[in-house]
Amino acid sequence: MTSEKGTVLINNAKELMDFSKGEEEMMEAQVKAIKDAGANLVVTGGKVADIALHYANKYKLMVVRLNSKWDLRRLCKTVGAVALPRMTAPTPDEMGHCDNVYLSEVGDTQVVIFKHEKEDGVISTVVIRGSTDNLMDDIERAIDDGVNSYKVLVRDKRLVPGAGAIEIELAKRITAYGESCPGLEQYAIKKFAEAFEAVPLSLAENSGVKGSELLSKMYSAHHEGNKNIGFDIEGEGPAVKDMLEAGILEPYLVKYWGVKLATNAAITVLRVDQIIMAKPAGGPKPPPQGKKDFDEDD
Repeated sequence: MTSEKGTVLINNAKELMDFSKGEEEMMEAQVKAIKDAGANLVVTGGKVADIALHYANKYKLMVVRLNSKWDLRRLCKTVGAVALPRMTAPTPDEMGHCDNVYLSEVGDTQVVIFKHEKEDGVISTVVIRGSTDNLMDDIERAIDDGVNSYKVLVRDKRLVPGAGAIEIELAKRITAYGESCPGLEQYAIKKFAEAFEAVPLSLAENSGVKGSELLSKMYSAHHEGNKNIGFDIEGEGPAVKDMLEAGILEPYLVKYWGVKLATNAAITVLRVDQIIMAKPAGGPKPPPQGKKDFDEDD
């Protein structure tokens, strides 16, 4: 036997039995300490040994394994527990609380449900049911958009008129600023303003309306001082109306970060002065292997 780390020298069967017995006693002591601390459920992110499951069943401890660390942190936040780095008995402050934990079946998938009877929980789970995967994906995106919109409004409750109204107003004001600037930089400023027209143009194309007519109507309304005028998709042709009166609003932070990130992306592209591409070396290509050329006379 070598003296490497983790190697145990065993000379006879009695020593082997004593070693296994000592390991079992240690495992039983750890599981019993967790049970005596008042825990009924153990959630682990690693593998569970068979001997640990044996003593968990003996002391009526439920064991749940989560492969994802993100899910484990999320569960700790939900039940108010603290993730322990090693297997030790938790203190009352480290243990979480959940009203009911049980195994259920959602569709054809078995899931472990941690249920709080109170509705003021920190985290909730939304179960989506549908006939097809595409339908459920659409519903999931709609829920995700709604939740993110609520999160944005919690951070900043300011709203701006939607349906392209804010983009046309920004384009109008930036164009006016560009005309007041001397030199060649005014052309870059005007092109930056022109980029804002992409939003109402996209809305027009998606609804089957001529984008040029819509832009002319929106610019005309905004030059008259109606800065809340946007695209009316329900009107006949390229119609416009006041977005505040129609109740079509968008979060301010969405527009702010959209403009900022798009501008940073454009600046990054403009800063690139050289692109190096790796191409295969030249020369004649080798003939295909495993094929022979035959004459027509053959």
